[in-house]
Amino acid sequence: MDAPDGTATERADAVRNRARLLEAAARLVAERGAGHVTMQEVAEVAGVGKGTLFRRFGDRDGLLLALLAEAEAEFQEAYTAGPPPLGPGAPARDRLEAFGCALIGRIAADADLGAALGRQVLHERRHASDTGRAFHRHVSTLLREAGVDGDHDMLAHALLAFANFETTDYLHAGSGVPVARLQAAWVDLVRRVTRIDEA
Repeated sequence: MDAPDGTATERADAVRNRARLLEAAARLVAERGAGHVTMQEVAEVAGVGKGTLFRRFGDRDGLLLALLAEAEAEFQEAYTAGPPPLGPGAPARDRLEAFGCALIGRIAADADLGAALGRQVLHERRHASDTGRAFHRHVSTLLREAGVDGDHDMLAHALLAFANFETTDYLHAGSGVPVARLQAAWVDLVRRVTRIDEA
């Protein structure tokens, strides 16, 4: 039942508008790529005013980050609750290896929507987003569970710096390093940080 001041109706409208805006943005991104989508176009396709779009998401980065969170939901489910070794049930080191390899593979994949969106967001905002914080928290937690000595927070930043867009794009797309070699380097880094002696 609506409140006397109509707040329930306003909330329902806001939820519908958000869904319409995200659906319109996702469709435009799929058709033309994230780099070619404007706020004006999203508002027009969604059938809402441009002011509504800016009020809901703040700016273009805010909209892309909201889309990114939705695009990353499946991957987040996989590494938090999916089957091992990516998900729970495997040793922390194995999960850490699987996480980085999956992340690098996704970044290098042309068709991955999360990667396409992430590239369009400023580095600082991407790392401070819910998705960026979730990645960091996951790696830091696995380092702690693996029994690593040291500053888990900083070590997680260091590891993720290898598996981010800038590094992967430079090495893979810019320098022709195969994805398998990048993934092998990630595994090597993890084993060195966790002090696993394979000999």
